[in-house]
Amino acid sequence: MMFGYGSGSPFWEIALMWFGMIAFWGLLIWAVYALVVNATRKPDHGRETEPGSALGILDERLARGEIDAEEYRRLRDLIGSGRSDSPSGAGGAR
Repeated sequence: MMFGYGSGSPFWEIALMWFGMIAFWGLLIWAVYALVVNATRKPDHGRETEPGSALGILDERLARGEIDAEEYRRLRDLIGSGRSDSPSGAGGAR
């Protein structure tokens, strides 16, 4: 058997082996890091003021000037409390 034929392994074989080993360990460390970060991330419940949501529509009405800041705060508190009182001052003087 002639396993050591010639003067040994050429430089490129050793360099390729080192490159493969470094790439393997780097990929393994990155995968563990990604799993840990993903497992410990706080769940994202989304923004409270997404377009189309009640708070989003309320924000848009305030931005357009349809309601004033006092009415905005009252309606926002009403939405947050979950009560079903009359909205937008209906039944009372504005």
